[in-house]
Amino acid sequence: MRRDTIAVLTLALWLALISVAAAQPDPAPEGAFTVVVLPDTQDYADGGSPSGGISGQEVFSTITQWIVDHRDEQRIVFVSHVGDIVNSVGSREEWEVARGALDRLHGVLPYGLTVGNHDMYSGNGQKPLFEDFFGAERFTQFDWYGGSADNNANSYQLISAEGMDLLFLHLECNAPDSVLQWADGVLREHANRRAVVTTHMWLGPITPWGEKRYHDIPKGRMQWTKCHKDGGRGNSPQQIWEKLVSRHPNVMMVLSGDQRSTQALRTQSVGECDNIVHEMMCDIRDGYIRLLRFHPAENRVDVMTYSPTLGTFCDGTKATMSAPKQPIDVVTDITQHQFVLSVNLSGPVPTE
Repeated sequence: MRRDTIAVLTLALWLALISVAAAQPDPAPEGAFTVVVLPDTQDYADGGSPSGGISGQEVFSTITQWIVDHRDEQRIVFVSHVGDIVNSVGSREEWEVARGALDRLHGVLPYGLTVGNHDMYSGNGQKPLFEDFFGAERFTQFDWYGGSADNNANSYQLISAEGMDLLFLHLECNAPDSVLQWADGVLREHANRRAVVTTHMWLGPITPWGEKRYHDIPKGRMQWTKCHKDGGRGNSPQQIWEKLVSRHPNVMMVLSGDQRSTQALRTQSVGECDNIVHEMMCDIRDGYIRLLRFHPAENRVDVMTYSPTLGTFCDGTKATMSAPKQPIDVVTDITQHQFVLSVNLSGPVPTE
């Protein structure tokens, strides 16, 4: 199908998904289900980024309460957080805010957390407060919780919905080789499930921009690291692709955040077994979340970027920072925020 035809269909399908007057996503139809993606919440946890007349901390709780309140009509089956849960790794107050907001999901909906660079110490990769507030024992009571490495810093969840068996794998930022070996075992053990990988750092400037203009740096899968600096243990997104993601044919998506200068970016790649992997990054404030609506019978995933605090769908973003080294892209292309993916959901799970 021609690209221009796909673009027209993408916009037409998006318009069909939303109730413009009510500024709410239409209810998910029978046979569909929704996965919610939470972009970076660091600025909400530390009290910044007010939206819709409420404080950042209230934004965080408003988002999670909206998810709970709309779980039935949206047929929400899972929530995935892309990391940077807090802004200051050592601030117990911020972790308390985060847990208070995420407690609204706890015991109501399955969810998984990614450890971002703001959630750990970048040199040694230690994450003591994450483990205090969101350690593995918090989740072991749930039958959907598959297990973890390093006390829930890396975890996986097993979900079944509308005849699909899914694996959600959450990997800490710049996961070292020991974590990738664990993740490889998880993906092999559950090769009969379609897999979604969530990690913090994935798409953005391919190389660090340093003194260069941010807008002059090509964007894509990143080839540098922020975490596990001691001994060079951290793997870049490109290394994680080569060592792990590309080798498993059941991986269909990679979700990420981290890059509020880029805000939204998506691409797709082909794995070693000729499977298509959809890669998506979203790091937008103002209460925006991602709704991934799966239609298994139609081999389609509708992606909506929606703000419960503003009651609006994102059709473009505006610059909100003025620091000369870190300007924010103005992402005016609606197809970076509202789009439709063609995904093999109903056929056999791809194998090696």
